Amino acid sequence: MEGSRLVGILTERDYARKIVLQGRASATTPVRTIMTSPVRTVGPEQRAKECMQLMHEHRFRHLPVVAGDEVLGVVSIGDLLKLVIEDQRHEIAALHNYIAS
Repeated sequence: MEGSRLVGILTERDYARKIVLQGRASATTPVRTIMTSPVRTVGPEQRAKECMQLMHEHRFRHLPVVAGDEVLGVVSIGDLLKLVIEDQRHEIAALHNYIAS
């Protein structure tokens, strides 16, 4: 962050690829040198399906949610998968009810 503006994101993948695999020391490596920047973001109105598509296309697992310059949160692929599973449960239950009636 620079003030309230998001300038990068640091994930476990960044750490593994840029610290561990390159033999750098965590204690002496500035975050700025290993973070992903610029960061792809979405607004709070973005649909979950669109977020999943964006994450799949660009091969990342964390997506900051931003309104203006304010970071509202981060959506993970796990969050989105939970939503898909819950939607499928509801659809299956509705189909079972339809078939049973």
